[in-house]
Amino acid sequence: MKILRERASRTFAVKAVLAVVTALAALASAPAFAQTIIIAPPPMRTEVVPVARPGYVWDGGHWRWAGRGYEWVPGHWRPVRIGAHWVPGHWVQRGPNWRWIEGHWAR
Repeated sequence: MKILRERASRTFAVKAVLAVVTALAALASAPAFAQTIIIAPPPMRTEVVPVARPGYVWDGGHWRWAGRGYEWVPGHWRPVRIGAHWVPGHWVQRGPNWRWIEGHWAR
């Protein structure tokens, strides 16, 4: 009986450690687009939008936080999704902080 309790106790300890490691790994892998940044993004650049392409929607360029400053990401074409419309990405200010909301398809 004592051996079974010791074995069960070790098994529980191993499972608890694995659960903690898994939780920490999940928290550490948060997507970059969810970052909150304090420095305001620069003004948007004027971008020449190419002539419309059938079956595609233009995803305009934007500033992306690169750890120490902003870098420009040029616009590009995205294939249209039937039954959905494109919602462009945009910066949102909440108090002194800025957060990037990724562009996405909405129904």
